[in-house]
Amino acid sequence: MGVAVRVGHVPLRLPSEIVVEQFLPTVRAMLASALVERGFTQREVADRLGVTQAQVSRYVGGETPLAERFAEDDRTRETVERVADGFASGGMDDYEALAELFELVREFEDRGPICAAHEEAMPALAGLGCDLCVRGPDAELEAERAVLANVRRAVRAVERDPAFVPLVPNVGTNLGMALPDPADATDVAAVPGRVHAMRGRVHVPSNPEFGASEHVAAALLAATAVDAGVRGALNLATEDALLDAARDAGVDPLRFDPAYENRRGRLERRFRERGGVPRVCYHEGAFGTEPVAYVFGASAVDAVELAADLAAAAERE
Repeated sequence: MGVAVRVGHVPLRLPSEIVVEQFLPTVRAMLASALVERGFTQREVADRLGVTQAQVSRYVGGETPLAERFAEDDRTRETVERVADGFASGGMDDYEALAELFELVREFEDRGPICAAHEEAMPALAGLGCDLCVRGPDAELEAERAVLANVRRAVRAVERDPAFVPLVPNVGTNLGMALPDPADATDVAAVPGRVHAMRGRVHVPSNPEFGASEHVAAALLAATAVDAGVRGALNLATEDALLDAARDAGVDPLRFDPAYENRRGRLERRFRERGGVPRVCYHEGAFGTEPVAYVFGASAVDAVELAADLAAAAERE
């Protein structure tokens, strides 16, 4: 059993625990079976693997559950076969076999199945991939983590508020937040697959990721180019009640052309002409283009809070 240190109700687990608890028993069981198939006795296998003969018997008898994500990965199978063939032919010693397994562990830790298992064991890592393990707790990673956490909070707020349901466009909505000084869409975190309204509620398909948005990212990149303090946004359906609610709240919505071509550049020009980034901008649609409004804020949460106020006011209209 691995040791799980708890702070509150959140288990802190290291990727090495995944290796010990899931990867190692699976690879040992597969290697034991492969060696027995090649004529090794169970005693010989036990000596090779550093376990008891009784444990080898359990491996070969299928009594040890295999972690499917490792057992079914072609890279695991290929490594096991290579090591087993090397032992059988005498062309591989223990040092070389260990090097093969170390290389497999390193590969699996770098955005591989060990990383995936680690994220499942520690939900706080969701959306970060294995960057924490690969890059360490550097300032850039901390900024990414903060942005992802902010977008997750914003998503939960939208998901809980029924006032957003009638304002979700047919093509779906998205909300995102940019890193400081973003260069392109990969520096904007948003929801992959967009957020949709179904059966009277908002449905969020997955956790936010960087590079998951095109249109919200383009609007945000245009906004941050004009005002570095504007880093959050979401898009909603353009409704008269929403725009009226914005005006009643002292926000003067900015209208822009709905064409997609170079939208980022055209929005940036409109913002500069306005003298800053408005809290709300919108277009009225075109053939094949649904009318959409963008709500901006200092963060995704800030944008959603304003949007929630406007949605509630629009609902009362």
